[in-house]
Amino acid sequence: MTDTDPTVHTRRVLLKLSGEAFGGGAVGVDTTVVRRVASEIELAARHGVQVAIVVGGGNFFRGAQLSQAGIDRSRGDYMGMLGTVMNCLALQDFLEQEGQATRVQTAITMGQVAEPYIPQKAIRHLEKGRVVIFGAGAGMPYFSTDTVSIQRALEIHCAEVLMGKNGVDGVYTADPRKDSEARMFTQLSYKRALVDNLAVMDASALSMARDNNMRIRVFGLEEPGNVTKALEGDQIGTLVCGGDSLTR
Repeated sequence: MTDTDPTVHTRRVLLKLSGEAFGGGAVGVDTTVVRRVASEIELAARHGVQVAIVVGGGNFFRGAQLSQAGIDRSRGDYMGMLGTVMNCLALQDFLEQEGQATRVQTAITMGQVAEPYIPQKAIRHLEKGRVVIFGAGAGMPYFSTDTVSIQRALEIHCAEVLMGKNGVDGVYTADPRKDSEARMFTQLSYKRALVDNLAVMDASALSMARDNNMRIRVFGLEEPGNVTKALEGDQIGTLVCGGDSLTR
């Protein structure tokens, strides 16, 4: 793909994938799941969407859980950051098997496997049609990959953040597995998401999104084709934004 014509509007989005998505709910990498997600990302990229990705590492390590088991919290968080890089490399491999040029950038320098995170270089990769995967979180302990996804999206000028979730297809008024009266929001305000403590992302990430008016779309990962639909702008799942809250 050639450089993007500046006179043509190109959709640029950031896809947040949890570690649980990579592991299929288990420890390690579920290659069947990652291969499917990679094929759906490649399709959207082939259609001209500029795709950046932040990946979690919960299928390997979670710093908060490790600290409860007696490991120093900062050290546990760094272990979690390394787990995200393993997921980055797995996703990169499957994307390149699909024929999609991909670059991994990490917040912790590890030159043999990835580039350092440089926002302008990431933007240049996106303009050239490459998928960019961000690993190692923020490179600092106590920062979640939810917060990193908002920060990266703001810094590289994305239109919205897409949160792929396992087990749900959007954000509900209550847990739909426990409450038959629960209704899914088609649109949810930042304020209600924060006040009602709805399971969108952690509060610091959601506050950053609200303060900078970064739209978030929460959708289900398990339905085949949903990743492509979300990347291409289909109105699936729940849109979290500054407007009113609406349910269906």
